[in-house]
Amino acid sequence: MMALQVAGGCLPVPGRRAAAVRPPRASAAVEEDGKVSLGGSGAAVTKLGIGAWSWGDTTYWNEFQWDDRKLKAAKGAFDASIDCGITFFDTAEVYGAGVSGAINSESLLGRFIKERQQKEEVEVGIATKFAALPWRLGRGSVISALKDSLSRLGVSSVELYQLHWPGIWGNEGYLDGLGDAYEQGLVKAVGVSNYSEKRLRDAHERLRKRGVPLASNQVNYSLIYRNPEENGVKAACDELGITLIAYSPIAQGALTGKYTPDKPPTGPRGRIYTPEFLTKLQPLINRIKEIGASYEKTPTQVVLNWLICQGNVVPIPGAKNAEQAREFAGALGWSLTDQEVEEMRSMARQIKPVIGFPVEML
Repeated sequence: MMALQVAGGCLPVPGRRAAAVRPPRASAAVEEDGKVSLGGSGAAVTKLGIGAWSWGDTTYWNEFQWDDRKLKAAKGAFDASIDCGITFFDTAEVYGAGVSGAINSESLLGRFIKERQQKEEVEVGIATKFAALPWRLGRGSVISALKDSLSRLGVSSVELYQLHWPGIWGNEGYLDGLGDAYEQGLVKAVGVSNYSEKRLRDAHERLRKRGVPLASNQVNYSLIYRNPEENGVKAACDELGITLIAYSPIAQGALTGKYTPDKPPTGPRGRIYTPEFLTKLQPLINRIKEIGASYEKTPTQVVLNWLICQGNVVPIPGAKNAEQAREFAGALGWSLTDQEVEEMRSMARQIKPVIGFPVEML
């Protein structure tokens, strides 16, 4: 059975099932309820999560403004995700906070969870992040920031706590702080984000020495931005048993088919996904649409499934409304064939956006 997205929710409908694919070289352990383990931590999350970067943001998303309509849309995205069985949400202390937005994304997620739990019991897996700001020094800064995040979220612990990016200095102390958080039971798993292969291996080894598993590395990864495959990060994750969490998995909308050379995205994204780039991208988008039509799937669902087919990858597309959340859920429960996966990779090989600040190179 396949999931077809409709206004009322995620309904199973008959559809074509893809030919069986060979197991990937590395794959996350699958729990009985269909969730996957985050590395060797024992924490389990849904195979696809929802990114909450846009919730409350006014600097990159939301056309530089936040109002009640967008708040209701974000709440709709949360509820639709839960309705469709997606219970893993990724946020950060800097999303929507201070100069970057109107209200903190963590506060919104905490509010949405509380309101939902007043209606029914629901288990939500929360991932949030520590900002490695230059004035934050030592392991204690990690615990202090985590406790502030827990307060905003209204919970006593989270599934996953991550270092958002490598610090200019003090990274050993930050890793020690992650280990402290794990041992104190404030988190079920710890991870990093935007870490290069060398940084990832060093972090894994430092935590391993104290018996703390490094569960994840969250990096920019999509069909058209495959740096993790090229710089050794994906291979290192597979080797060490670290889950790769993929942010920007639909290339900030460029892979949805929504944008064309005549209708590029506005705002900061327009500087990356230019009409010239979108012209080069169009043949790939057309082929993705053809493949999707054979499964009764949208381009968005196809490219998310492509990532899942890589094995040991949990995509976290950002959902701004219920419609998007329902569509994302349709990436689950089916699989592209090996041939389709490789055909899409081959077509995408010559297409790569220029990302202004590839933080994984730090």
